[in-house]
Amino acid sequence: MQLREIVNAATADEPPLAHSVDDIVAAGRRAERRRRAGFASAGAAGLVAIAVGSVFALSPGGGQTPTGTGVVGAASKATAARWGASEPFTFTFQGYDAGKFQVQDPIVASTAYQIASVYETGRITNDKPSSSDGATGSIEDKKKGGGDPSLYAYLTVYRPGAFDPSGIKGGKAVTVSGHKAVQATLPVGLDPEGSVDPRNKQLAWEYADDAWAVVTSISGDADDPSFADLGELATGLKPSTPRPAMVPFTVGYTPSGYQPVQSGTNALPGLDGIATAREGDFGGATFARPAPAVTGLTAPFDSGENGIKGSFHIFVTPSRNSNQQAQAGKTKCYANGFCNVWSADGEVQVQVSDPGTGADLPEAELKKIAQSVKVADVTDESTWTPAAKALRP
Repeated sequence: MQLREIVNAATADEPPLAHSVDDIVAAGRRAERRRRAGFASAGAAGLVAIAVGSVFALSPGGGQTPTGTGVVGAASKATAARWGASEPFTFTFQGYDAGKFQVQDPIVASTAYQIASVYETGRITNDKPSSSDGATGSIEDKKKGGGDPSLYAYLTVYRPGAFDPSGIKGGKAVTVSGHKAVQATLPVGLDPEGSVDPRNKQLAWEYADDAWAVVTSISGDADDPSFADLGELATGLKPSTPRPAMVPFTVGYTPSGYQPVQSGTNALPGLDGIATAREGDFGGATFARPAPAVTGLTAPFDSGENGIKGSFHIFVTPSRNSNQQAQAGKTKCYANGFCNVWSADGEVQVQVSDPGTGADLPEAELKKIAQSVKVADVTDESTWTPAAKALRP
């Protein structure tokens, strides 16, 4: 299945609100599983991020300036908490509760930002394997009328200077608990000129000088959460002791010129990791040549229609999370542009994939990268390595 087929399946029916957030998330997850199974095209890697992130992610606005003023939430003096230096591949905040929201610990780190899942009391996020239990909010249950209303939301905390609020298309300047902020309703589909869906919201606020945090919310309900609800997240975001993003592997070889740009800790890298946050994956990384710019951003690197230009991925996962049958201690490459290496007991799978973004890596290179990955004890995080070191041969 090609990207546009997924987008069309998610957005083609009228009226625009016909598809629930769970349907969109499920479409992306199914596409990712098909890619892992070897049924999709070479350009299908990362479709979880593209189908979930790009369908709704804020499109760059060509330098437009947010207009209007307003207040989201109760205005108060901005927090006096001090944020320290934020190095690439570093986590600088921890999970916290804010009103009806539960922000999780960040699991994605990059050269420009860190990302955490956001959950809401009374709503489910389909970021773990489905089950027949209505409390888990599986797609099957929801089609039968069971389970809670849905929400797919994440918080991106950008390093100072990385985020450009003037690039938010249709942004409205507001104030959130004493912080400068911008809010916008996101478009349906990939067309930046398309109509917006009132269920899809984005709220950005300046948490420190020239440093912005952004919550992206894709809900099954236009009224819940509201912008005022989302504004509560600004009051709870506090700095923590900086800690390196850890990964359960090291990389011994990458082709010339490729740089690490994203990592996942107990998750896949980037928005793939957020969409599948509770599937039990161990870690991963994205490399690109050239590395994407770390300034002027309005969304994570992989929220564009074509993903990260010139990139390849490393995924370290339980073999049970893959549709390829494990071959203990073996290496196998597939015509769809990826190679797998399994641990001696067959329980852990390393996958290196070229998602068709212009990297055009031959099979021999993918295999060489995969065989250079050394996996630590995935059950003992004390054996893991800071991503900034692990991803540089």
